[in-house]
Amino acid sequence: MYVYDEYDQKIVDERVAQYRDQTERFLAGKLTDAEFLPLRLQNGLYVQRLAPMLRIAVPYGLLNSTQLRKIAQITRDYDKGYAHISTRQNIQLNWPELAEVPDLLAELATVQMHAIQTSGNCIRNTTTDQFAGVAADELEDPRPYCEIIRQWSTLHPEFAFLPRKFKIAVCGSAEDRAAIHAHDIGLELVANGAGEVGFKVLVGGGLGRTPVIGQAICEWLEKKHLLTYLEAILRVYNQHGRRDNKYKARIKILVKAMGTDAFREAVEQEWVHLKEGPTTLTEEEISRACGFFVAPDYRELDAEEQNSQLQSQCDAEPIFGNWVKRNTREHRVAGYRAVTISLKATGYAPGDITDAQLDLMADLADQYTFGEIRSTHQQNLVLADVETAQLYSLWQQLQGAGLATANIGYLTDMICCPGGDYCSLANAKSLPVAEAIQARFDDLDYLYDLGPLELNISGCMNACGHHHIGHIGILGVDKKGQEFYQVCLGGSQSKEASIAKILGPSFKQEDMPDVIEKILDTFLGLRQEQETFLDTYRRVGIDPFKERVYAPAN
Repeated sequence: MYVYDEYDQKIVDERVAQYRDQTERFLAGKLTDAEFLPLRLQNGLYVQRLAPMLRIAVPYGLLNSTQLRKIAQITRDYDKGYAHISTRQNIQLNWPELAEVPDLLAELATVQMHAIQTSGNCIRNTTTDQFAGVAADELEDPRPYCEIIRQWSTLHPEFAFLPRKFKIAVCGSAEDRAAIHAHDIGLELVANGAGEVGFKVLVGGGLGRTPVIGQAICEWLEKKHLLTYLEAILRVYNQHGRRDNKYKARIKILVKAMGTDAFREAVEQEWVHLKEGPTTLTEEEISRACGFFVAPDYRELDAEEQNSQLQSQCDAEPIFGNWVKRNTREHRVAGYRAVTISLKATGYAPGDITDAQLDLMADLADQYTFGEIRSTHQQNLVLADVETAQLYSLWQQLQGAGLATANIGYLTDMICCPGGDYCSLANAKSLPVAEAIQARFDDLDYLYDLGPLELNISGCMNACGHHHIGHIGILGVDKKGQEFYQVCLGGSQSKEASIAKILGPSFKQEDMPDVIEKILDTFLGLRQEQETFLDTYRRVGIDPFKERVYAPAN
């Protein structure tokens, strides 16, 4: 992973000192709320319903064990002993004291972490596949390019005050695990006819009030032009994006208004002035970035023997076998597997993790991998390099900590924003709905029979829970001061991305488990052999689900 040099560290330290002075002046009454607002947002601090919320940057979801231990300590000293994993792979704290945030940021700086550009109208944390570098279906590791984008975009003066927030995701694998079609810019590593690897560039994706699937404006971009082309896109957006209405300020609105072809032409015209300019990537710079993501010192293992031993353990202990099948995946190196740790145990807020669990994860990363942990878009954690022979021992330790729920990719592995329990923007609570659905569908055999199924929950139209691209999406809405929930079906974040369609009128909170059960019963009655929920939905459409859910009670 990337390691700070002396310039990185100086920048972060000076930013902490700057924000400390700004906070002290605000608390002394020398800065107004309006003056302090952009200053705190530039340092990742929101004022939420009950307390401030601090969003800590986790570039492309990669942490080391020292950083994770620091997060654990910070949750104890400055918060309430837990943290939350966001869908941008960042870490959120829900209860810091405003006056203590500079001290908290100073502690983060000691382990090469910060909260810069995790909020505000700037380029946010660049995200990618949680299995980057180890995935068997990967064309090329996307993390070096995420790091190049991070260094280019962090504190970039030209893009510090964009019309609206801006999000970039990079995918290097056959399966899209980074949701690139739902981002302002989505980058896919692809090979051209000559076998050279470059980027397919998607622009104008996004969720929120106007969900849109991104459109390709460049089918193959040479690697050296990555930053100049991104800069051209950002300049067109910065010049022409709306600033008079924040609800129409995202780049997706601009692309839609101009049309994809016209937007592409505007980018090409701007690119003429940038192409081959100072930000053109040299082979040396690309190699430098790749040098931070070299393969660890894998052992040469007898994969056949290890797999045979693993199969015997799975046969002897079916609960362990279920966990291996659902929560581990093939690794590109024989004898290793990538392990996803579910933060979706029934009765707990999706994506939350306690300080004790954070400390344990740091210990497990040192014991079973190479001291690295990854956060995921689905609000879970990953140990990417576990020897197959050590899976049983790892599972036992995870079981003791409540971190061995074998539900990755299934209904209860849901994405869920903090909702009205914390967020001042939310129209409705998300967490009670998630908990009620977890409790109703806690039978793992039933979940496995349903097959892969993505359930996403958002507390408002900002769509932090990405409900538009869930196979089943739930949106909290306000109806005359009361909390209701709208359901949508058929979304997908895959390379065959789609925006879900609204099922119909919204429901009361207490009705939601019954509504989901009717949707699932309809699916089970209609599906053909080997079909997933999304397969069935795309074959039969929304009408059969609507008829069942809104049918009069007998």
